Amino acid sequence: MTAPSRSRRAGLLVPLFSIPSTRSWGIGEIGDLEAMCAWLARAGQRVLLMLPINEMPVTESSPYSALSAMAIDPQFITLADVDDFAAIGGEDALEPEWRSRLAAIRSAPAVDYASVRALKSMALRRAFAHFQDAEWKRESPRAARFRAYAAEQAWWLDDYALFRALHAHHGERAWIEWPHAVRNRLPEALVEASVELGEEVHYRKYVQWIAGEQWTAARGRTSGVALFGDLPFAVSGDSADVWARLDEFNPALSVGVPPDAFSATGQDWGLPAYRWDVLAERDFDWLRQRARRNADLFDGYRVDHLVGFYRMYVRPFGGGEGVFMPAVQAEQTALGERILRILGDAGAEIVAEDLGIIPDFVRASLARLGIPGYRVFRWERHWREKGQPYRDPTEYPPASVATSGTHDTEPLVIWWEQAEPEERSAALEIPSIRHQMSAEDRARAIMEPSLTPAVRVALLEALCASRSDLLILPIQDVFGWRARINQPATVGDQNWTWKLPWPSDRLLNQSEAMEVARQQRDCAQRHGR
Repeated sequence: MTAPSRSRRAGLLVPLFSIPSTRSWGIGEIGDLEAMCAWLARAGQRVLLMLPINEMPVTESSPYSALSAMAIDPQFITLADVDDFAAIGGEDALEPEWRSRLAAIRSAPAVDYASVRALKSMALRRAFAHFQDAEWKRESPRAARFRAYAAEQAWWLDDYALFRALHAHHGERAWIEWPHAVRNRLPEALVEASVELGEEVHYRKYVQWIAGEQWTAARGRTSGVALFGDLPFAVSGDSADVWARLDEFNPALSVGVPPDAFSATGQDWGLPAYRWDVLAERDFDWLRQRARRNADLFDGYRVDHLVGFYRMYVRPFGGGEGVFMPAVQAEQTALGERILRILGDAGAEIVAEDLGIIPDFVRASLARLGIPGYRVFRWERHWREKGQPYRDPTEYPPASVATSGTHDTEPLVIWWEQAEPEERSAALEIPSIRHQMSAEDRARAIMEPSLTPAVRVALLEALCASRSDLLILPIQDVFGWRARINQPATVGDQNWTWKLPWPSDRLLNQSEAMEVARQQRDCAQRHGR
């Protein structure tokens, strides 16, 4: 297993969909990473942590429900950088109706996924038609590049492209509703579908080639900022991966979590469980492929729901009592450590999202492997001591990720407002916070219903001073914003749609953004990050 990095660094959590620039089509795009990273570098931040970028179903907005564990979502493609789209006139050649719709999604305060997908699908299909005529049929150098990409990525691209072509052909219905022959992947049916839908299969590969080339280019223009992704624990039942490898999944069991801080009844995600025995027989080849793909895309990544790789919590689809699989602790430890070694050996740095109900043996296992787990300030307390005092960030282990929250938590400002005075008092008694404020300011802050800038700065300063090698703060908390990325166990337009208040390519010209950048840079420098 690759040894994890031990350098002290600071970074921010900012979803890719949240960083649109002035030229984006209503959503943050691959081409916007350069501008975002330029501001992060100015702020002394060396890591950008994103949420998953895998392709989602056309009706879905959660990045944790994907049609593919390998494919990049086409909605993140920057049309302005697609040669074939430019060759047919680009935005200027769009009909008035399309241009009006584009203007609307650009000015919208939140991501409108349906409109973004409709616009980008139209533009990408027009670009593909031009590519076919001007490049592919003439066997141009660009066509040769595409052909080489398709051959190199065939290990995941072939199944994915055929799956997407069939999915579209059947009205985007789930694969379990397809005709028997293609649903069950009968060889002759797959050959027939590949021929019948050859143009659509080619289109799906083309789109991934465009996304892949843009991603490679973006990774070369990050101003030294490392790009970190997020590896979801499970995949959607309606995905290319489950369709292609059905015997490795158990569609009768649904993955979730037991009752925790987010839900008194637990969560049922409706995602198919793994068949660990089948995966083990194949030396976890599909997980090795996922690790390889993530290492190709990212410098590092967060392993979501880490505990699930040790002991998966499942219920029967439709409801029922949950159980852990495997059930025996020794088997859980062996399974989790084997999978983490597979992920780490692919070459990317990994950090573990070890939040929720995590048994002590899992944290001990992470420590043995040297894999950083999360230390979320509001949950880091001496729970077995009288009064349950907060743990001073100076006590966090070096192999950890210090943070004020995650994409699933309310922003720091809302958490503080909703906390009881006793909670606020306990937080301000932490030595690394106490010494930053006068007794008078602390007393005022305990009773003050809102989070003052002075308290917010003191809280974040303590986290920056922590012993944790990696500091990752949600961008909302460094600015003091109230916007939330996601509220678990809810479905609605309030989730996964948040945008920065300014275009990412204007951050360096915004006085508020530059003042926050100065604060973050100075703090990182003070504490060796």
